[in-house]
Amino acid sequence: MVTAAVSISHIHKHYGSLHALQGIHFDIPKGCFFGLLGPNGAGKSTLINIMAGLVRSTQGSVRIMDHDVRQQWRQARYALGVVPQELAIDPFFTVYEVLRLQSGYFGLGRENKPWIDELLDILNLTDKAHTNLQKLSGGMKRRVLIALALVHKPPVFVLDEPTAGVDVELRKVLWEFTTHLHQKGHTIVLTTHYIEEAERLCEQIAILDEGKLVALDDKAVLLARYPYRLLRLSLLDRNIVLPTSLQDKVHSFLKDELVLRLHREKDHIGSILDALRIANIQFSDLHTEESSLEEVFLSLTHKDKGK
Repeated sequence: MVTAAVSISHIHKHYGSLHALQGIHFDIPKGCFFGLLGPNGAGKSTLINIMAGLVRSTQGSVRIMDHDVRQQWRQARYALGVVPQELAIDPFFTVYEVLRLQSGYFGLGRENKPWIDELLDILNLTDKAHTNLQKLSGGMKRRVLIALALVHKPPVFVLDEPTAGVDVELRKVLWEFTTHLHQKGHTIVLTTHYIEEAERLCEQIAILDEGKLVALDDKAVLLARYPYRLLRLSLLDRNIVLPTSLQDKVHSFLKDELVLRLHREKDHIGSILDALRIANIQFSDLHTEESSLEEVFLSLTHKDKGK
């Protein structure tokens, strides 16, 4: 029985002198909603293109539902649906025509029409079914890309930055749809720059940075491992002078809200409040909150300046 939907084994990728992926090795469990995160240039899209068979790795292998993407490319491709970042669609067909052609590419004939109709309905494309693709808005084209990726009912569904530059309505439709697919047993792989999306949707997270895997774990474990929490203070007077002992703990200071980042074990809130009182810093409200996935991401990818 296949327990891993995707097996990525010691993947290296060189582009000349650039070592874009450096020994990436992990499995994506079957039925998991999986987040693949990383800053620009981390290697996320390269890894997805290797999974899809669009780019050849320099070393290592990838299996989709236990099919090698090189040696069993037909079966691997059939098991995978990818929504790319780019809006690459042939502009000379209607929405329905391009979906029918994609269906035929996977050897599916008229028997797939009910599923195509269902996709059009779910993605609010029914009234655009006979519209030429070049006449669609960017958001509508994005919906067509999603339908194209799913037309053959793949068990593994990859979304590469699907909500970049799209409107709120499409984001809502997309997340409701992918959540529904996940509940039906599909494996979902998501890359996104909107870290709050990954935190809300994903069960497991992998973080790439400069071509290396820097974190891989359940979302809850990653969050629990991060040693900081935030203390938010609503200030009565913005004109304050922080004591030296607190200056390196400032997370943000916007308008009348001061946010301090405190180490769970080393920084005791009682001592922090004493230091604020001695400095005559007054506030009307305070509360603590656990760090978000974005905090973990920034820390692991060295984007958290000075922290």
